[in-house]
Amino acid sequence: MNEDIQFILDSSKESMDAAMRHLEKQFVKIRAGKASPTMLSSVMVEYYGSQTPLSQVANINTPDGRTISVQPWEKNMLHEIEKAIMNSNLGFNPMNNGDFVIINVPPLTEERRIQLTKQAKAEAEDAKVGVRSARQDANKEIRDLEDVSEDLQKNAEVDIQTLTDKYIKKIDAFLVIKEAEIMKI
Repeated sequence: MNEDIQFILDSSKESMDAAMRHLEKQFVKIRAGKASPTMLSSVMVEYYGSQTPLSQVANINTPDGRTISVQPWEKNMLHEIEKAIMNSNLGFNPMNNGDFVIINVPPLTEERRIQLTKQAKAEAEDAKVGVRSARQDANKEIRDLEDVSEDLQKNAEVDIQTLTDKYIKKIDAFLVIKEAEIMKI
C-alpha cells in the first residue's frame, strides 16, 4: 500500500509545481519598469472574426528599455492592434506611425509601484491557496486509503506538510524578489 501513498505524494507535488508555474506566468505579466514583449502577452486582437493573441499577428520587439514596437504581418491590422492594446487595461498609449505600433513605457510612479506590489502579493497568495488546496486533497486521499496503518497515514501527512512548507517558502522567496524588482527605480 506504500505505492498508493507515494502516488498521492507525487500527484500533490505536481499540483504544487503547477501553482508555482502559474505564479511565474502571472509575475511575468507584472511589469517592473523595463519594457518587455511579455507585457503584451495578454493582449487579444480581433483577427478575421476571432480573438487571437497579439504575438500571432505581429512581431513584438523592444528596441530599448523604454519602448515596445509592434510590427503587424498585415498592415491593415495596425488599427485593430492599436485598439486592442488600448482596451487591454495595461495603461499604455500606443502610437501608430503607419508601419509599426510604438508604445513608450513610462517609468513607474511610486503609487503605481505600490499597486503592482499589492498585485504581486495577491498572486502569491493565490499560489499559496493552490498549494494548500493540493495539501488538503492529498490528506483527504490518504485518510480515504484502506488497508494502511495509522502510522503510515500520519507519516504521509507529515511528508505532505513538509512539502507544503517547502513550496510556501519558495513562493515567499519569489515574492520578495519580485517586490524588489518592482520597487527598484
